Amino acid sequence: MNRLPRIKGRELVRALERAGFLAERTRGSHVFLKHPDGRTTTVPIHAGETIGPGLLRAILRDVELSAGELAEFL
Repeated sequence: MNRLPRIKGRELVRALERAGFLAERTRGSHVFLKHPDGRTTTVPIHAGETIGPGLLRAILRDVELSAGELAEFL
């Protein structure tokens, strides 16, 4: 299993957009992303903060990507 990268919210949103997700809407500091096949997730974008490993793992589970697949899109 690959190690989870330490990334910020904006970097994760960019990587998910490269994976085919579209930013559907924004509410406050959270971006709601949706894939044409129906997968959805929410990514918090807080200035200067990295996404913790537990939250990143939950987001990857929502979008059905592995850490290795995410690394390809970063």
